[in-house]
Amino acid sequence: MNRLYLHREDIKMLVCDFDGIFTDGKLTIYSDGKTSKTIDYKDIMAIANLIKRNIKFAIISGENSVAIDILQKKFPSIETFQNERNKIKILKDLLKKHNLLPENILYMGDDINDIDCLNYISFPVTVANAHSKIKNIKNIFITTNNGGQGAVREVVDFIL
Repeated sequence: MNRLYLHREDIKMLVCDFDGIFTDGKLTIYSDGKTSKTIDYKDIMAIANLIKRNIKFAIISGENSVAIDILQKKFPSIETFQNERNKIKILKDLLKKHNLLPENILYMGDDINDIDCLNYISFPVTVANAHSKIKNIKNIFITTNNGGQGAVREVVDFIL
């Protein structure tokens, strides 16, 4: 991860997309119509580590996911937003709600529906297997790990 100007003490909240960040972006569809996604347990531990350090955490997803519901139950203090097409509005609402500035947010996103959020905050981060348009955002940090393979933990370990 590029670490040229990141000041860890400025980060008060981590906001993530879900699919492609916590997952590898793949959806398994079974013959009975049920689906599944896989999450790396290292990324779940990353949430626990943030909470222990009183750093706020939120997920803004363009899709609905049972996996997000499970994370919300496991960690009641996190904020989750599902089936959201206007992610930047949610992000701005979070800043206002928590009295934070764009300089206090680290946002992780991997695809074109994250561009507005990544450009709005001071600490944009993406995963190694992100869409090329995301990787070309000015000052973006790119993890060494792919989405769904410990990328969130990589970022959280650096923050902490």
